[in-house]
Amino acid sequence: MVMCFCGREAVVRTSWTSANPGRRFLSCPQKGSRCRFLGWIDPPMCARSMLIIPGLLRNINNVNYQVARLKMCLFASWLLFVVVWVLFI
Repeated sequence: MVMCFCGREAVVRTSWTSANPGRRFLSCPQKGSRCRFLGWIDPPMCARSMLIIPGLLRNINNVNYQVARLKMCLFASWLLFVVVWVLFI
């Protein structure tokens, strides 16, 4: 159990920045707190990992965006189909 500077029990979080992708650290549990406690759990990553992981995360985000867009198009096409079917039958 590690305590942060403000006296609360520190929580484990994961960094998703380009400098430390996927690296775990301890921080204050209260979001927006002025407590600047930071303690790294994982050792630093090699340079190659720091180049690859952000690209993978960007690709995942792009795929999720495309899936959401396709779902919207599918919904719109079904809605149009139902409206046309109701109007002409």
